[in-house]
Parts: sequence; structure tokens; C-alpha cells
Amino acid sequence: MHIRLSHINLNNVSKLVRLAVNFILCFIGLFLVSAGIRFLAIRLDWTRLLTMHPEALQSEVAAAVQWAISFSLYCSIILGLCFISREGVFALFAIPCMAVLAIGLAYGASLGLENLGSMVSGKKITQPVGGPGLILANPRRPNGTAVVLLDGPSKPGGARIVISFDRSMLYQESFPGKDAFPSAIPLAPIEEESPWVFKSVAIDLKLSGENMRRHYNEGLMSFLVYTGALVVLLISFLFIMNLSAWPLANFFLCCLAFRGVLSLETLLNSPDTQNFFNSMLQNYLPVSAVVPMIFFVAGALLYLYSLLVYLAKRKSGNEI
Repeated sequence: MHIRLSHINLNNVSKLVRLAVNFILCFIGLFLVSAGIRFLAIRLDWTRLLTMHPEALQSEVAAAVQWAISFSLYCSIILGLCFISREGVFALFAIPCMAVLAIGLAYGASLGLENLGSMVSGKKITQPVGGPGLILANPRRPNGTAVVLLDGPSKPGGARIVISFDRSMLYQESFPGKDAFPSAIPLAPIEEESPWVFKSVAIDLKLSGENMRRHYNEGLMSFLVYTGALVVLLISFLFIMNLSAWPLANFFLCCLAFRGVLSLETLLNSPDTQNFFNSMLQNYLPVSAVVPMIFFVAGALLYLYSLLVYLAKRKSGNEI
């Protein structure tokens, strides 16, 4: 009996260690890939690179890393839940382990973002390649609109020629939005429109990353409370992984649940909702503590539901 118990304990410890290693590798891999892809997408936006200053580049790098932190947190937790369900890791040990790892990795990534911002701001950015007569066009849309900058990228608000497939060339010395330079260039649809489904997810992930960054700037305790409550709510969806006999269906259901949490996070942190909380609470409770409290209460209810389902199944199994 003693040998059997020792074997069970070693098996549980082995599964827990593999869970930790798998979660760390997934978070780091997703963070690096997503941050790189996000930053490359920004770099390929030539309409914003024409007058890129160090401050602008620093903000773009920070936005890419913030987005990657939120994306990695959500996706790595989903993969961690899949690992727990597939390998049969003891939930009482797996849930705290994954929660601590998620909070720690998110805080470490936020700390790295702060150091990265100071490094980028100290670098000198060279002007992009191009001179007078630079043509802006989309190679994927040869019949689309193209813009010729007669004064080159150094003066994107200067005279230009607009070329369209179905009309003659148009010379523009002045045009609407010219005074908005050098921050942007109007016209010229350089990039394809993304489907709204993916665009909405990207926007919500960006807002989620900004929320975590704001709490990080407010202090360690604020970050731990907000991120910890969010992680507690996300991990509480572990029961979805065992709803049916089809793991792939359970995975997609969990993805939908996480999408709902992401939308809820965006809604609760919106200015209108925050003003509503402020007017309702009348300074009885800090507004910054309302959203983490909602996450924590919702997660606690889901944990209670999972516990009751587990006890009911265990009792019915004993009766059989």
C-alpha cells in the first residue's frame, strides 16, 4: 500500500512539473511570435513609417508588446486547461500552479516592456529609404489606388499625384487632411480590410493589454489583484474541458467562453461603465476594485459549480 501511494504521488508530481514546463514554454513562445508578428504588421504600414520618430516607434513597440501579453495570457491558459484535462492532472494542485505561473509571467513581461521602452527611446531612428517621386501602392491590388509623393517621404504633406485604375491621374497640391501631417497620410488604401471577427478580437486584446499596463503603472499590488482575479476567472472554465466526450468540441466551447470574458473585460473597463460604478458606489468602494471583485466572484461561483458536479459524480459512482 505504501509503495502504491508513493507511485501515485510521484505520478502527480511528474504531471504537475510537465504542466509547469508546458505552460511556461507556451507562454514564452506565444509571446515572442505574437509580438513579432504584431510589430512586423506595424512596420509594413508604410503610411505611418514616412515620418517615424523615436517617440512614435517607442509607442508602437509598447503597443505590440502589450497586445502580445494579453494574447499570450489568454491562449496559454486555454492550452494549459487542455493539458490538465488530457493528462488528468489533479486539479487541486494544477489550478494554483497555473495561476501563479500566469501571474508571474505576465508581470515579468510587463517589467520587460518597461525596460524595452527605455532602450528604444535611446536609439536614433534613420529615415526610411525613398526620395522624391516615391510611389505608394498595394502590390496585392494592382488595380487599386496609388499615390506618388512628389516631394518624397520627407514631406508627405506636399504635392502628390493620385492614380486610379478607372480614372485619369489627378495632381493635388492641397487636399483635405493636409494639415494633419506629419502624423498620417490620407487616401491610398494600402492595406486590405480584415474581417470584423478578427479585428474585434484584436481590438479587445489591445484594450486588455492596456488595462494590465495601467494597473502595472499603479503599483505591484494593483497589478496582482487585477491580473490575479482575471486569471482565477479564466482557469475556472476548466469544467468545460470535460463537458462532452469530444475534446475538440470542448476546446472550441472554452474558446467561446474566453471570448466572452474578453468582451466582458472590455465592457467593465469602458469609461461609461466606470462612471456608472463610481456613481453607484458613492466612494464606499474604490472603483479600481470593482472589476477584480466581479471576476473573482464569478470565478468562485464556477469553482463551486465544478466542485458540486465532482461530488455528485463521485457519489453516484459509489452508489453504483
